[in-house]
Amino acid sequence: MAPALLLVPAALASFLLAFGTGVEFVRFASLRPLLSRAPEPAGAEAPRGWLAAFQDRGVLAPLAWDLGLLLLFVGQHSLMATEPVKVWLSRHFGVLQRSLYVACTALALQLVMRCWEPVPRGPVLWAAQAEPWATWVPLLCFVLHVVSWLLIFSILLVFDYAELMGLKQVYYHVRGLGEPLALKSPRALRLFSHLRHPVCVELLTVLWVVPTLGTDRLLLALLLTLYLGLAHGLDQQDLCYLRAQLQRKLHLLSRPQEGGPE
Repeated sequence: MAPALLLVPAALASFLLAFGTGVEFVRFASLRPLLSRAPEPAGAEAPRGWLAAFQDRGVLAPLAWDLGLLLLFVGQHSLMATEPVKVWLSRHFGVLQRSLYVACTALALQLVMRCWEPVPRGPVLWAAQAEPWATWVPLLCFVLHVVSWLLIFSILLVFDYAELMGLKQVYYHVRGLGEPLALKSPRALRLFSHLRHPVCVELLTVLWVVPTLGTDRLLLALLLTLYLGLAHGLDQQDLCYLRAQLQRKLHLLSRPQEGGPE
């Protein structure tokens, strides 16, 4: 039992790293763009348009750096999710395979956030600067961001947050209960294999609904939108399974009311 208990601190450390990174990502993706103002034009040195901007090394260099950071994160997140890599990690790290994946993803995301280069000289796709838009658009964006993050946290809890973070796998191993995925139905496993990011719509709202969409934010939103879209592969069977599960939960919620006094 002692060697198994040594797995618990490793899983908890991975969870704390991922949780802290998630909090930092809320600041990076929501608070920073919502609280910052649109960049002021720098006179004759500011690019006049998109063509002029992409001929400016002051714009291209940070954009290339940010693109490299995003590709590094996407590559890590996708490569470690492939079946051969998962099998190799399971062979060498055992039940900590999921925790290791979560920790590496958190570290890659930390690298993106801490090394991200803003592009103040780049063109702006849109900016709410004139009144009353300068007041109401940021407020509306703030409300939508709050709702989106609440939905994201709720969906993660519904999809078994402890299992997503690798804690449940270690707990089951220590208690001798086996693999948590082995207790799920084949239809549920099929759904999870197709639905890698269950919070796609909410993340897209966070990425795109901002008062000012500058060049670096546009790069972030475009690349992650493409990645989230390609990662989904739901089909008719998955939708039928989701519909059946929703109806089942609604039926369970309505049962106490049926037995109550009229």
